[in-house]
Amino acid sequence: MRQTSHAPASTADYTTLGLTPDALADIYYHMSLARALDERMVILHRQGKVVFLVSCQGHEAAQVGSALAVKKGADFVVPYYRDTALVLALGMTPRDVMLGLFARAADPCSGGRQMPMHWSSRDLKIVTGSSPVATHIIHAVGIAYATRLRHEKTVAITFFGDGASSEGDFHEGLNFAGVHKLPVVFVCENNGYAISTPQRKQMAIKNIADRAEGYGFPGVVVDGMDVLAVFATVKEAMERARNGGGPTLVEAKTYRFLPHSSDDDDRSYRSREEVEEWRRRDPVERFRAYLAQQHLLTPEREAKIKGRVAREVDEAQAFAEASPLPAPDTLLRHVYSEG
Repeated sequence: MRQTSHAPASTADYTTLGLTPDALADIYYHMSLARALDERMVILHRQGKVVFLVSCQGHEAAQVGSALAVKKGADFVVPYYRDTALVLALGMTPRDVMLGLFARAADPCSGGRQMPMHWSSRDLKIVTGSSPVATHIIHAVGIAYATRLRHEKTVAITFFGDGASSEGDFHEGLNFAGVHKLPVVFVCENNGYAISTPQRKQMAIKNIADRAEGYGFPGVVVDGMDVLAVFATVKEAMERARNGGGPTLVEAKTYRFLPHSSDDDDRSYRSREEVEEWRRRDPVERFRAYLAQQHLLTPEREAKIKGRVAREVDEAQAFAEASPLPAPDTLLRHVYSEG
């Protein structure tokens, strides 16, 4: 029996989701912060001040909506490199992001020793990911298995792109999770491209969520450009896992507005018309319009949020640029035994 379902595409009534006007303003703040911070990082790269970045522009709704469903500091989160908006919504700061981008010694993720966007926070239970695509899915499943053995009411949630679903780690992880009915939620941020390879050349199915059926648990498709729809879907999956119902595969249909990374030229594999068509569904603007329609975002409140975002981005850049680089005599730390 097919278990894939389609969550409502329209933005939900926030009151039925248990959200307050202040909570909605916080969602808009985090989406706006992620967009502004990402735009600044792109500028810094073009200025030659940083060497590499992976943009999250277009993914903000999928990431912030998912973060809303996480019990911060309790649930384990295993993100992937595009998840800037996710980690900001979970509690990391613009300073944290900029320190990693500039490879400074105070970078909380790796002390400036790893590529940018390899997120990590012990306090927030954000588990650092490996660089090879999809290997972190196995880590999330292992964490979920450990919480089961410890009889904890904890959920592991992991994020990845559509390209990761073509890797063996994806299938091994989902199979093990299904067999053991583990408390784990898989969130595929499907932007349609595995770097330059379109989905139609990766798989013969329309929905990645359909694959969950083969592993014995539900798959759900949600509009990844609608932050409240994502929240409702992931919240249900997290509650199901927490209450012993087992895993869920959530496929958030989204789109990245910029190339795969700062080293990619997307003009070789997708048209400008396609990009512009998706930009008309911009998740940040879509949520701003929703708030205005609900009479929850006055010009004064929007200006206050925008002002806060601009100050925080400016301060984070200045702080990171002024922070020291890792000391040369620590080059081999965490690589070889010291002393």
